[in-house]
Amino acid sequence: MKFAVQVYSVRDCIHSTEEFFEVLGKIKALGFDGVEFAGFHGASAEALKARLDELGLVPVGAHLGLDDWREDKLESTRAYLRTIGAKAAGIGGCKTDTEESLKDMMSVLGAAYKRAAEEGITVYFHTHTGEFVPTEDSPDDRTQIERIAEVCATQIDTYWSFVAGIDTCAYLREHRDRIPFIHIKDGIGGTPKALGEGENELENIAATVSELGYEWVILENDDPVPDGLSDIARSMKWLREHF
Repeated sequence: MKFAVQVYSVRDCIHSTEEFFEVLGKIKALGFDGVEFAGFHGASAEALKARLDELGLVPVGAHLGLDDWREDKLESTRAYLRTIGAKAAGIGGCKTDTEESLKDMMSVLGAAYKRAAEEGITVYFHTHTGEFVPTEDSPDDRTQIERIAEVCATQIDTYWSFVAGIDTCAYLREHRDRIPFIHIKDGIGGTPKALGEGENELENIAATVSELGYEWVILENDDPVPDGLSDIARSMKWLREHF
């Protein structure tokens, strides 16, 4: 099993491109094999590629904005991902709770999924809680995530699925072919915590992820305490003990 971290988890440490590159080094020093980006903090693709190669970090994925996948920006997005060597990227979430917003997102990401697949890049949508119900004005009882999964890959955040009342392990088994990555996350009462400090069923999730043959587990904490780097260090200890 290889471990990556969503760089959003350490955003409090990043205020410039220089700090971004420094934090990547600290992530590697903690024992992570890869990173999932949340934007690129002003770094050119060439400079970022060089830094990743220097550290031996794999660009597992990236969360970009929906507009980055629209037709007028799609080629530049693809070019950046090609240059850094990323084989997957998507969006970290957007408004999908109405038919208009859901259909717009599906149109954009569905087209991007097909185009990016031509060069071996998987486009995915990261879930929160709201996608596990139908839209407010849905014509039927299909959930948003059911419909999203028809046009692109999905990334299940295992804490937000827990908060949504989903049996995460059963969901992963049923939809493995559409879920290339998961986020492993803990929390209490809707507030994310470092792994092992919350109420999520992490040991069952770890066992299921191993059973299903995932190569990567991606750590994320939206609200790290007291800071991003110390928070993910505590989570890394849990990962090493349970995988």
